[in-house]
Amino acid sequence: MLRYTLMRLGVFAGCLGVVWGLVYFGVVPRGLGDSNGMWIILLALVLSAPISFVVLRKERDRASETVVRRVDRMKANLEASRSQEDAATDTAHAQGQTS
Repeated sequence: MLRYTLMRLGVFAGCLGVVWGLVYFGVVPRGLGDSNGMWIILLALVLSAPISFVVLRKERDRASETVVRRVDRMKANLEASRSQEDAATDTAHAQGQTS
C-alpha cells in the first residue's frame, strides 16, 4: 500500500513539474491574479489522476488485494473472539443454573 501511495505521489510530482514548466514558459496560461500556484496544483492533480489510473493499474490491484486480505483476517479474528465470548457466556449461564 505504501509503495502505491509513493508511486502515486511520484506521478503527481512529475505532473506538477511539467505543468510548472509549461506555465513558466507561457505554453499554458497563468491563473487569474494571485491564483497561479493554485492553478498549477489543480492542473497537476487533474492530469495525474488519469495517468495514475492507467499506469499504476497493477500496483493498485496488488494494494487492493492486500487490503482485502487484512479485512478478511480482521473479520476472522472478530468472529473467533465473538465465538469465544459466546462460549464463556454459555458456560457462565450453565454454572449459574446448576448451583
